[in-house]
Amino acid sequence: MTTAAAPFRPATMSWRARLAWTAVALLSLGIAAYSARYLLHPPTTPRQALGNPHGVPWLVIHVAGSVVALVVGSLQFIPALRRGARPPHRWTGRVYVLACLVGGGAGLILAFGSWAGPIATAGFSSLAVLWIAVNILGWRAAVQGRLAEHRRWMIRSWALTLAAVTLRLYLPLVMILELPLPPWYRAISFLAWVPNLVAAELWLRLARPKTT
Repeated sequence: MTTAAAPFRPATMSWRARLAWTAVALLSLGIAAYSARYLLHPPTTPRQALGNPHGVPWLVIHVAGSVVALVVGSLQFIPALRRGARPPHRWTGRVYVLACLVGGGAGLILAFGSWAGPIATAGFSSLAVLWIAVNILGWRAAVQGRLAEHRRWMIRSWALTLAAVTLRLYLPLVMILELPLPPWYRAISFLAWVPNLVAAELWLRLARPKTT
């Protein structure tokens, strides 16, 4: 019986890769703090909930799950959390997966109330379904002891979680460039996560250990 080597080892990353991961973590924490305003002042009408007819209460639920996922996920790849007989990663990982499932489930409901129409609904609902699926697959792999496969699924999960970050990078850019919001918002419903997932797959291919 052979076991696959872990595809991702933060301890062996170059300083450039460490810097990139640190920047992503800081962006995630910043977006989480910004989004938490919905938790401090929950919307009471669809208009306050981004014009989404399903925004009350699902926007708050989506934000709550996403904020926890961003905060906990930004810590998940720290090697120290995976050391020891009972590593903290086991418990933080459970919290992360639960947060993703909550955020994804609520996000799926919100997608069908998007003000930007069916294209945006398709983009955001696809994100929600994939987010839920990769977390379930990652959790299942961990329970079954397939740890290398588990790490691969969770890197995909993190790429999808980061859609919360890329979405909020695109929107200000659209405004700065004075581009028409409706068509670009529809495009962003896919651009917020498809490139992230492609980047994760490229990362996994490059990090895959060579076999002889």
